[in-house]
Amino acid sequence: MLRTKHAAIALLCLLVAVQLSAQETAQPNYAPAATAKFANFPGIPECAMGAVQQGDPAKGNAVLLLKARPGCIIPWHWHTPTERLMLISGRAKAEMKDGSAVSLRSGDFMLMESKHVHQFTCLSGTCMLFNVTGDAPFDIHYVDPSGNEIPADQALKANPKAAASKKKAE
Repeated sequence: MLRTKHAAIALLCLLVAVQLSAQETAQPNYAPAATAKFANFPGIPECAMGAVQQGDPAKGNAVLLLKARPGCIIPWHWHTPTERLMLISGRAKAEMKDGSAVSLRSGDFMLMESKHVHQFTCLSGTCMLFNVTGDAPFDIHYVDPSGNEIPADQALKANPKAAASKKKAE
């Protein structure tokens, strides 16, 4: 009986030690927006910038803080990972291929499944939003009106509003 008590106490101590060890390694991730280092992402219009808040977008499962100037358009495109957006500030419009446009305001959330063709426009104010990528690397594939994939430079050249927004900033 004494032996069983000692074994139970040893097992309990082991479980507590494992739990405490797990808590010590699971540190919170605090990333203040005020110190975010925004940069232009390859293939994205220059009127939009991003900062990685957590993870690695080249590997997947990343949290990105994005901002776009008013008038900035990210032309028709799709992503390999599922995209989860939450607008923090500004007002935006998301248009879906074969669907209706959605007006986004502060606090609104949007989920777009993998390869869902859409277009994003920042309408007013600086549009700040979180983009949580899925389990695939972040990518962007632009499409023409027929839905055929086109190179980023061709898509961005064909977008006069994004170009005008870029010239205003210069």
